[in-house]
Amino acid sequence: MTAESTVASPAGKQREPEGALYVLPPGGSAAGRRVPAGRGARRPRRDSPVFLWLVDGGAALLGALVLPAAHRYPLVVAVLALAVIGLNRRAALYDTFAVPRVLDELPAVCGRIAVVWAAAAALSPLRSLPPAVLAGVVAVHCAAACAGRAAVHAGRRRALRRRPRPALVVGPVSVARRVAAALLRQPGCEVRPVGLVADGLEVLGDTDEEPGLPVLTTAQDACRALIQNGVETVLVVGAATRVEKAAVLRGLAGYGCVLWELDADPPSYGLGGCCWSDAGHLAGFSRRLLWPACARRRGSVGKRVLDVVLSGSLLVLAGPVLLGCALVLWAMDGPGVVFRQERIGRDGRPFTMLKLRTHRPASAHEAATRWSVANEQDMSRFCQFLRRTSLDELLQLWNVFRGDMSLVGPRPERPYFVARFSRAHPGYPARHRMRTGITGLAQIHGLRGDTSIEDRCRYDNAYIDNWSLWQDVCILLRTAAQFVRPTGS
Repeated sequence: MTAESTVASPAGKQREPEGALYVLPPGGSAAGRRVPAGRGARRPRRDSPVFLWLVDGGAALLGALVLPAAHRYPLVVAVLALAVIGLNRRAALYDTFAVPRVLDELPAVCGRIAVVWAAAAALSPLRSLPPAVLAGVVAVHCAAACAGRAAVHAGRRRALRRRPRPALVVGPVSVARRVAAALLRQPGCEVRPVGLVADGLEVLGDTDEEPGLPVLTTAQDACRALIQNGVETVLVVGAATRVEKAAVLRGLAGYGCVLWELDADPPSYGLGGCCWSDAGHLAGFSRRLLWPACARRRGSVGKRVLDVVLSGSLLVLAGPVLLGCALVLWAMDGPGVVFRQERIGRDGRPFTMLKLRTHRPASAHEAATRWSVANEQDMSRFCQFLRRTSLDELLQLWNVFRGDMSLVGPRPERPYFVARFSRAHPGYPARHRMRTGITGLAQIHGLRGDTSIEDRCRYDNAYIDNWSLWQDVCILLRTAAQFVRPTGS
């Protein structure tokens, strides 16, 4: 490590690393020269997905061999194998940025295999097969695919234990040092920190005199460290760092690095399992992928199909209930039983949200800027009942059917509060990456009405970061179980 890459401590001494880590070529041959972005960079190594492709193709072939007279259906088997690989690729099951456990992948892998075989049985000559034979073929195919993928992942984990990926940790120096120390204490971890990226003023104010990893304070030093150490992973500590270091992170991503955001201050967005299921963890730190963004595909067609089917069905079933509630409100309070209010939806686009009117604000300004009236004493008992049971929100099913909202997603808010919360909470604008919803991860954890916006924001972003159709189903089931609640949202 040359002196140019270190930062002077408050005592004026240089911090030296314990190991032989070079940010500049030995002998200072590159001293004083700027490293052009995108040129001369050593591209990080990538694990090839070819072995996973071969495993899935071989598993399809093995499953087909169980069929009676399997040689009669070579084209069907080939199309079936390609369909499985295509579905797995769409579900990011061939991404090699992390090494999952086979149990984590089991529902996704087996579900797609079952769907493909069911389609083949319905649309091909395989429809003459007895159901028991077809079930046996699917079982063999699933077992072979899971066993093969487990072997591939185990081999990758062994390789990473022998040669972990060099990584830079970006964030406040005290937190970054703590995260790096935790990673270095885990010999089986898949990454090995080789440097910290922090602000120079922050380093000068740091009183920790213990020797450790070099602290890099400029984008140029970070790029040099990346090239010389073959860095292929960047760990970003906290959402605030992602915003403050956006320019540096874009430069590192330009070299082909994989960027992960770590939650260094547990508890994280949610309770274990659900929130970070497909991002996993790194030495106990919950993580999510920041780049490449293509590794995560959001807003699938399946989500929209689920919204249309369920919202349409519920509108038909709840029609008599809605009509009855509207008649009672009209009899008690006169015309105007539908409450319309502007809310902010996906990508910051406004839309008109519908509810049954349970409170008449004094003015349009009050309606736009007053936080909540869920516990107002001047509301009638019937209106309080509508609020408590969420029956006033059933009209939002029409917003879902139209496409303004989704059944599951972050709750939409009024423009006044969106602007206010965006200034107060750095992660709040990120909630609008996905279509807003009637219920969500925050709501099933009790964050309704007058509750912490910071907590809601954290849960909402966790839901988006780890979205899956199955998670939507789970949230809808839990919402149905908690249908009666004390406050509105």
